[in-house]
Amino acid sequence: MGHDTARLDPSVLLTDMRADPYFPDHLVERCREVLVSLCERIEARGPADLTALYALTHAATEEVNALEEEFEAAGSEIETVARDDIGGSFWLVATAYGFTDADPEELIATRDW
Repeated sequence: MGHDTARLDPSVLLTDMRADPYFPDHLVERCREVLVSLCERIEARGPADLTALYALTHAATEEVNALEEEFEAAGSEIETVARDDIGGSFWLVATAYGFTDADPEELIATRDW
């Protein structure tokens, strides 16, 4: 499977959360930064297979998990819209780097949201 290291346009990430005022902009931006950082790690390490990719996505998912309390403190939460948007954004990252056979649920298997 060939991996294209052309960077993913960050504007395609978390579009639903960015459009919804329920989600604080600064926290959505922190989630987006996690995803951009994931792209950078994929580019730097060039994971050879899905197992290596999942190790990277699980670590990034843990970073999003760590933001959950901040969402709650801001009167928001990582709920259905956010779960779908974050999960979809992880999928966009995986497919942008050639991992079209990645399991969308496995990409974020370590989530607690």
